[in-house]
Amino acid sequence: MLLLLLSLLAYGWLIIRAFFAWKRLLVPAIPAGFIPATKISVIIPVRNEAQQIPVLLQDLEMQNYPVELFEVLVVDDHSDDGTAQQIQEFIAVTKLQLRLIRLAGHTEATGKKAAIKQGIAQASSELLVFTDGDCRVQPDWLLYFAHTYETQQAFFMSGPVSFHNTHTLLERMQLVEFASLIGVGGASIGLRQPNMCNGANLAYTRAVFQEVGGFAGNEGIASGDDEFLLHKVNQLYPERIAFLKHPRAMVHTEARKTVRSFISQRVRWASKWRSYQSLAVKLVALTVFVVNLLLFLAIPGVLLGWLSFWTFLAAYAAKFLIDFLFLNQILTFMGRQNYLIFMLPLQLVYIPYVLYTAISGLTGRYTWKGRTIRNHD
Repeated sequence: MLLLLLSLLAYGWLIIRAFFAWKRLLVPAIPAGFIPATKISVIIPVRNEAQQIPVLLQDLEMQNYPVELFEVLVVDDHSDDGTAQQIQEFIAVTKLQLRLIRLAGHTEATGKKAAIKQGIAQASSELLVFTDGDCRVQPDWLLYFAHTYETQQAFFMSGPVSFHNTHTLLERMQLVEFASLIGVGGASIGLRQPNMCNGANLAYTRAVFQEVGGFAGNEGIASGDDEFLLHKVNQLYPERIAFLKHPRAMVHTEARKTVRSFISQRVRWASKWRSYQSLAVKLVALTVFVVNLLLFLAIPGVLLGWLSFWTFLAAYAAKFLIDFLFLNQILTFMGRQNYLIFMLPLQLVYIPYVLYTAISGLTGRYTWKGRTIRNHD
């Protein structure tokens, strides 16, 4: 019981700190007279995104950003669904400075990190902006990156990501769970103790990428092209990392359609946790794991008479209240406050889900986009 209480206190302290840090984060609206001067290279690593990539490219055509100031590089990682053909057809009719880079023509390496490195090698701009092929971006997306870069001299910028087209219970529960990750990531940047970000809405300078050695040190980890880099930049420039907390800087993507694909995605994310170098980041991950493990073990504890029912109920209620207060803030920012109701079914599966993905992630082996991946240190 004492261990459960201590873990809840530690967890509560982390979330309360995140609550107030998120509240303090503020990215003001861009002034009406702002004229950007920054050249940007948008790099989109893709694999088998034939259905989604044309819509993203249309969004980029609609950017409220001078077309002569940005280029778009789509790096195709051995797609076999017609992705490259879709991009070539778009190149023929677009006003964008758009290029298709076939990873197979430049390196034997595969995977997202290899695609990003190739994109950076061929990009012509200092500021590099990243998203994924299955995302949607808003018209002011690039403006917010440029404004933050020019006014805050930021070297690394992370932006919010949410889901759209959420129709099923599974998709809506994912939105709530994902919102908590985005909120924690943004708050941690506000605290200058960054622990997570999302590669679907990210930017950094070429200079800082090269200065920290790019992906050196974690090349064997297929995932983590975003977070490992964030941690490395934080070691040198904690004051030059920014979070774009503004609704118009938000990127939208699709939730996973099946439980199997959802679990596979989360195992992929969890597979990088054991390779974190920052002690603070490891402690956060460990605290979340331990509190969920102890709450899970509390169930048989009640059944066997080792723990009173009221203590069990109070522990679950305390965690629910802490999560509710934090998620209310994040979902309100995302314009999805009505999704708070989906916290209830999420609570029923969240603890076993966290335990399963965390333990499965330790193996470093998972399947993603038709490939079986095995991480190695």
